[in-house]
Amino acid sequence: MSASEVNAAAVLAALADFKDPETGRSVVKQEQVRDVEVADNRLSLTLALSTHSAPLWKDTQAECAELLRKKFPSLEAVYVKLAIHERPPQKLGEIGLTAKSVIAVGSGKGGVGKSTMAASIAYGLKRSGCHVGLMDADVYGPSIPHLLGVNQRPEIVDKKIKPIELDGMKVISMGFLVPPGEAVVWRGPMLHGAITQFLRDTAWGDLDYLIIDMPPGTGDIALTLSQLLPLSGAVIVCTPQDVALLDAVKAIAMFRKVNIPVLGMIENMSYFLCPDTGNRYDIFGSGGAKQRAEELEIPFLGAVPINIQIRVNGDEGRIAGNFDPAAGAEYFEAICHRLASNLAASHRAAPPMPTLPVL
Repeated sequence: MSASEVNAAAVLAALADFKDPETGRSVVKQEQVRDVEVADNRLSLTLALSTHSAPLWKDTQAECAELLRKKFPSLEAVYVKLAIHERPPQKLGEIGLTAKSVIAVGSGKGGVGKSTMAASIAYGLKRSGCHVGLMDADVYGPSIPHLLGVNQRPEIVDKKIKPIELDGMKVISMGFLVPPGEAVVWRGPMLHGAITQFLRDTAWGDLDYLIIDMPPGTGDIALTLSQLLPLSGAVIVCTPQDVALLDAVKAIAMFRKVNIPVLGMIENMSYFLCPDTGNRYDIFGSGGAKQRAEELEIPFLGAVPINIQIRVNGDEGRIAGNFDPAAGAEYFEAICHRLASNLAASHRAAPPMPTLPVL
């Protein structure tokens, strides 16, 4: 096709099968392609994407531009600008939570850095442009308040718990409600009630992602969550050694038993890179989680090494510091990107039901 034959109709036809990363449906049919202009042998348009797919904006922009260059090689230039496409979430389950993706972060045992990973994933998604909530479901050992450096008590507004906000990320935790040093001694029904209240009675607002920091082990909370609302899936955190992997496999089995898909595995404390010599030491072994993920046909989201600055950030309540170059920025950014990419791939393969407006 010559440059003179390129027009708005031809551009829309070329993008008819280009999929929106959130819904897996045509960006043309969903009216996400706007302001198409062809002038002076140059094409420009606006591609509107939702905040849910914010980690993939640049990738999607580049893919769109490359597709158009291949379709219309006679053009001198192709410009794809981005805009935000407003798409409100629908209510989930009977509790009224309005979130597009609910992701549980779990492990088979404690001490593997699960809460650090959950907080870092939540903050990383928020940092990329998503609307994010972080719920600490580890009622017996809530560490999210310490990791984030927040400890104020939530207010009740219009009979709803107002979550604590950190840089625009909404957070709720039993650690905000129980005095420091006091233990929570509850049986299953009380645990179920607390989780239900956190989901139903917290003023989360409209979220792209709700990240849930699960307690270690295979207890009641996964069953409670599976009964309350449809989870998008779970992320498993473990360390490389066999004893941790054995418990991680049990956690995977638990999620699968309650029909929660496993979105991927993270290998934490994967190795230690000595800052003085640059030598690598595989203190807990290496690659065990990646190998087990392959065996179980689960996506591997990435490995995070032992890093002194990550430990310091957690102790000082500065989880945002994990996105500094001196800490784990490249690791956590890659994990968030792969997680969003995996969700987008699943949506392309099987587009979810269209999102309805919240009434």
